[in-house]
Amino acid sequence: MRFAERLTFTVLFLASMVAAAASVELEANPAALMQAMQGHRVVLLGEVHDNAAQHVLRAAALRRLLEKGARPAIAFEQFDRERQLDIERARRERPRDADYLIAHAKGDAAWHWDDYRPVVALALEYELPIVAANLSRGGAMQVAIKGWSSVFDARTRMELKLDSLPVDFRRKHEEAIAVGHCNLLSAQELPARAHAQMARDIVMARAIHPYVDGRGVVLLAGNGHVRRDIGVPFWLSAEEQRGAISIGMLERSDNGSVPDDAADFDAYVITDRAQRDDPCKELEQRVQSPKTR
Repeated sequence: MRFAERLTFTVLFLASMVAAAASVELEANPAALMQAMQGHRVVLLGEVHDNAAQHVLRAAALRRLLEKGARPAIAFEQFDRERQLDIERARRERPRDADYLIAHAKGDAAWHWDDYRPVVALALEYELPIVAANLSRGGAMQVAIKGWSSVFDARTRMELKLDSLPVDFRRKHEEAIAVGHCNLLSAQELPARAHAQMARDIVMARAIHPYVDGRGVVLLAGNGHVRRDIGVPFWLSAEEQRGAISIGMLERSDNGSVPDDAADFDAYVITDRAQRDDPCKELEQRVQSPKTR
């Protein structure tokens, strides 16, 4: 990536903050979500990982999109890139067996695989490419500990200008990490963790690149990864960005207002909150316990 294109990325990043008010709320139904996805070569479809209702809605919308004739590749944050060969092997051995594919290609058992199975099955039914899009947890940790060179070669680091990223871009990443960890991390911990998040975004952007100019691609990933200002879209080329849409799947605020992060996406859907224990209490216990750090 040449300097001129990297400069374009920076300009687009700044412009995205100005255009944030243009984010559009979608009705929380499959038809509205499908219509929002139609016509885009790149669909970045977010999620709150443990919200089952959002997974059901996305799967139904994707089915409608396929019934309309679209045949995009489906890229998953949940599959680490090292598992691509396992995915292809599983498809050869049992072409329509989603459970078999997940069993042989899943990396992290912490994912709620029952929620992702319908989309895997849909991709198999329509013979769509399934893309293992994520950087593994181990790879992300290496970036956090050792820096960019642990994952990206010198040419890539230079092309992406990883050592001279915009100050506001880095600040917003660190703020997102802080909020995502209930403001329990020290300021010194934030840059390394932000780098790990950026590395995952870069890997996802590169994973979907081969499909943009052909059949198109839908990336399923957490809302933080599909943010139009600092997520995967930042690492797409200017041309790819023009054909992309980022859609946040958000949860209703306690007071019923539009969530504060709605402006981070081109469009967003608001669903009811999933029933869950307070994640900050668990995280606080882990942070305070030396044995779990």
